[in-house]
Amino acid sequence: MNFQEELLLYQPFNEQEAKDKEIMLSAIQCFGPTILTRSCELGHMTASSMILNESRTKVLMVYHNIFQSWGWTGGHADHQADLLQVALREAREETGVRQLGLLKEGLWAIDLLPVWGHFKRGKYVSSHMHLNYTYLFEAQEDQPLRIKEDENSGVMWIELDEMDRFVREPEMLPVYHKLLREYETRK
Repeated sequence: MNFQEELLLYQPFNEQEAKDKEIMLSAIQCFGPTILTRSCELGHMTASSMILNESRTKVLMVYHNIFQSWGWTGGHADHQADLLQVALREAREETGVRQLGLLKEGLWAIDLLPVWGHFKRGKYVSSHMHLNYTYLFEAQEDQPLRIKEDENSGVMWIELDEMDRFVREPEMLPVYHKLLREYETRK
């Protein structure tokens, strides 16, 4: 299923997601397929993964070099209209985990995420929006982990009740908390 169809079918979890869905659909209409590329500099599609262990007590996170914080895995669509595949690719690349299972078929959550101006590979990237789809996965903790040196400098399982201690992006904590609340509500 392509990203636009998936969003049309998605049932928002709360008022924030309902409003974000409205804005995302408008942006997709306005920018067309360009929204799947970074050349759409005002904002573009991204996909992230919340990866839980089998006992649902830990989340797999990476230490992002740019943001200097522990966070979920994810990345840019880069022309790929199947955002589930983007989320899977990024999760595998950034953690080394090979076996991931979906805990819920399809899209788990949506968020408009501001990205402040920063330098990446020596070039300035202006502030913009990530129109983000999140997918919920599970993985076994005994799988080998490895970092992706050009993006992160750590990969580890973090106890759910310890997550706030590791995440240094205060604006991301409400997003992560919402995802875990959604899991508790929908399981």
